[in-house]
Amino acid sequence: MSEAQPLKLKVDDDTAVSALWLEPQRPRAAYVFAHGAGAGMHHSFMAALSQALHGESVATLRYQFPYMERGSKRPDSPAVAQAAVRGAVATARDRLPDTPLFAGGKSFGGRMTSQAQAAAPMPGVRGLMFVGFPLHPAGKPGIERAAHLDDVRVPMLFLQGTRDELAALDLLEGVVRRLGDRAVLRVEDDADHAFHVRARSGRTDAQVVQALAEAMAEWAAGQAS
Repeated sequence: MSEAQPLKLKVDDDTAVSALWLEPQRPRAAYVFAHGAGAGMHHSFMAALSQALHGESVATLRYQFPYMERGSKRPDSPAVAQAAVRGAVATARDRLPDTPLFAGGKSFGGRMTSQAQAAAPMPGVRGLMFVGFPLHPAGKPGIERAAHLDDVRVPMLFLQGTRDELAALDLLEGVVRRLGDRAVLRVEDDADHAFHVRARSGRTDAQVVQALAEAMAEWAAGQAS
């Protein structure tokens, strides 16, 4: 297992957050990887996917949103979260200026990244990769959270489980169709929002993580060519 390098990432003049940089020997791409609402950058899923991406020659920058850095359970406002996204993207771009750059994240982190990109395109970002896009609250299907995606002009990859209670698959498929050539949906059978699969699926969680990493690396390579 490769060891990530701890960093401090500047959000604004008054705020800095912790980050983890994991760079393979010859990176083919870099991914700015934001965490979900309930768990920070050290979560086992975040770590496992970062290691799997490292094996696919993709560098990753994981980072804390300010509320997580403070130990709060209440997520930041969109403005604060988007400032953290922009700071992380700038840091990754500075570290690997000649490497194709992508951004996104798990659940909340992916949505904050897409909102930032929709509001004002982030320099250097070639595409967004969502690891479980939170299309709606559990038990309340809808597509209002996807409205801003119409203003995202870079390609998007959606990685979603068929049992994800935060994204009814038929609704997400409709969103992806609406976005046209800019969007691709990759579905993991039997996976829930955490990309956990049941034993009867015939796969392990580790195999799902590896499949995600391979899909992300392949898609990123296609955008970089």
